[in-house]
Amino acid sequence: MNKNIGRRGFLVSGAVVGAGALVTACTSNEPAPAASTAPSAAPAAAATGGNDAPGEKVVIGFSAPAADHGWIAAIAKNAEAAAKQYSDVEFKPVEPTNDINQQISAVESLIQQKVNVIVMLPNDGQQLNQVARQASDAGIPVVNLDRIFPDKLSYRTWIGGDNYGMGVAAGHYIGKKLKDKGVSNPVILEIQGIATLPLTQDRSKGFEDALKSYGFSVTAKQDAQFTVESGTEVASNLLQAHKKIDAIWNHDDDQGIGVLAAIKEAGRNEFFMVGGAGSANAMRDIQAGSNVLEATVTYSPTMASSAIKLARLIAQGKGMSDLLEKQVPQSITLASETITKENVDQYLPLGFES
Repeated sequence: MNKNIGRRGFLVSGAVVGAGALVTACTSNEPAPAASTAPSAAPAAAATGGNDAPGEKVVIGFSAPAADHGWIAAIAKNAEAAAKQYSDVEFKPVEPTNDINQQISAVESLIQQKVNVIVMLPNDGQQLNQVARQASDAGIPVVNLDRIFPDKLSYRTWIGGDNYGMGVAAGHYIGKKLKDKGVSNPVILEIQGIATLPLTQDRSKGFEDALKSYGFSVTAKQDAQFTVESGTEVASNLLQAHKKIDAIWNHDDDQGIGVLAAIKEAGRNEFFMVGGAGSANAMRDIQAGSNVLEATVTYSPTMASSAIKLARLIAQGKGMSDLLEKQVPQSITLASETITKENVDQYLPLGFES
C-alpha cells in the first residue's frame, strides 16, 4: 500500500459537517449540545441520563493521517467536536501525518503519556499494527477507526464503513434503473479509487455481485487514484473509448469533481452517474439536478464521532445503553446508504466539503 495516500479507506475529501453530523453516533447516548453550537447546526438530542451523565474523567488520545483531503479533515473535526461535548473527556490529538514512522512515534508518545484509550485511523493498518498492539499490551484499549489492523489483539473495537456495501448499493441503483428502462446489454463503466487496495477491491466486488442479479456486468473499469486530476484524466479516456454509455459508478466523490469536469468538457449527457462517499458538493449536484450525477452511496466521516463516543464508554467501563450487553461491541460496520434527489435534504447536513 502507498503510505502517503491520505485517505480513509482511502477515500475522499471534505471539511465537515454541522453539529447534526457530530451527534450522529452509534451509541444513541447523545450529550447535551455544547454552548458554542453554530446557529446553522441541527439541535442535539436532549441527554437521557445513563451513559450521557458525566462520569470518570478519561483521556482519549487521537491519531489520524494529515488532513490533505476533505474526508480526512472531516474525520479529525468530527472527533474533536464529539470529544468537546463531554465534560469528562480530555481530548489529546497528536500531530497528523502521512508518514508511517511519524505516526508510529506519535502513537508511542500517547502510550508513554498513559492515556486511557486511543482512537486511531492508521495510514496503513498493516504497518501500524505493531504500535497498536504495543498500546493494547500496555493496557490502553485501541478503537481502530476505518482501516483495520490485521491482528485482533491490537484493538478493542473497530468501527468503519462498508466498502462491499457501497458497491452493492451502487450496483442496485444502476441495475434497477437500467432494468426498469428496458435497457439490454448496457455499457456500464466503473471508475475506481486505487485498484490495488483491498477496500477498492471490496467495492468492485459488491458492485459486480449486485449487477449480476440484474443480468448485467461492468463493461470497463479504470482506477483514478482518489484525486481530482486523475479523475479528469481517467474519465476523459473512458469517454473517448466509449461513444455510448448507459451508466457510470465513480467510487469517490472527491475524484468525482474531476470526473464531472471531464464529462462537462466532452458535452456528454446520455448516461447517469452514481458517486461514492457522500460529499456535500455531490449532494448539492444531486439536489440541483444540474448534471449527470443522480445518486451517491455513503461512507460517512461521522464514524469518527462514534469512535470517540465508543472510546469514552470503553474507558469508563460502560456498554452501549441501547443494547443489553454490558460491553461495547468488538466490531461495528456502518451501513452504506443511497442518497438521491428524494432524500438528499436529510443527508446534506452530514456532507463534507470536497
